[in-house]
Amino acid sequence: MPFTPPPPGNQGSPGPPRPRRQPDKQDYGNVPVIISGVLAAVAGLSVALFSTGGSEREFRWELGIAAACVTFIVTLLILLVLIVTSQPNPEHLGKGTGIRRSFGALPNQRDDDDGPGAG
Repeated sequence: MPFTPPPPGNQGSPGPPRPRRQPDKQDYGNVPVIISGVLAAVAGLSVALFSTGGSEREFRWELGIAAACVTFIVTLLILLVLIVTSQPNPEHLGKGTGIRRSFGALPNQRDDDDGPGAG
């Protein structure tokens, strides 16, 4: 049976095409994971080395692994929170007058939260 190449528009990917990202959003890719991994490796190695206390004692690899795990999770959490908070708010959130700054209505006047037939 001869091989038939896929049609030029499909490029061999099954299913519907993936939607494109919005151009105004920045794509960070795997940068937070890579930074967290590098910092975790440095922290894990340094904790393992410094907790040994000399060349005559046993290498403390379990403390290094624990420090690397904690450093990875904390660094990744901090980076992701920074990414989320750095994104601007949508335009529709800046419209309108904001919150009502008055507490209740003036005396003997109808308020929005009075029920129907009140007042």
